[in-house]
Amino acid sequence: MPDYINPSSESFAAFRSATRSGPIHMLNLVKLRDQATYDDGTKATGAVAYKTYGELSGPIFRALGGRIIWSGKPEVMLIGPDTGEEWDIAFIAEYPDMDAFITMMRDPAYQAITHHRTAAVQNSRLVRMEPLSPGAGFGA
Repeated sequence: MPDYINPSSESFAAFRSATRSGPIHMLNLVKLRDQATYDDGTKATGAVAYKTYGELSGPIFRALGGRIIWSGKPEVMLIGPDTGEEWDIAFIAEYPDMDAFITMMRDPAYQAITHHRTAAVQNSRLVRMEPLSPGAGFGA
């Protein structure tokens, strides 16, 4: 099974074409490498490399109005494919709108630090979601 670390040009084009106004929520599921794989040979664990990415990207993310609205430590997959997928980190990032996310992705300062994320991540999922008001029950 392939690993997914960075968006493909096709998935980014689909993301951009799904236009609507208002906030977006981005569900992040992240599996870290035991040892980061930096092109220049820098030695670090995946956890340290991802922490570095978070510390450096945080000010850019927040300056665009982004905030983390939920985070958790995945424990057990109860329903899902029996493929051995396991996640180390799960969180939902909120952006004021799609343009804020795209602005961050294109920001040269952000692009200059994404190598930490690439070095840290073994596999990931990033799902764009439209925020809805919670109902009284499942699916409501």
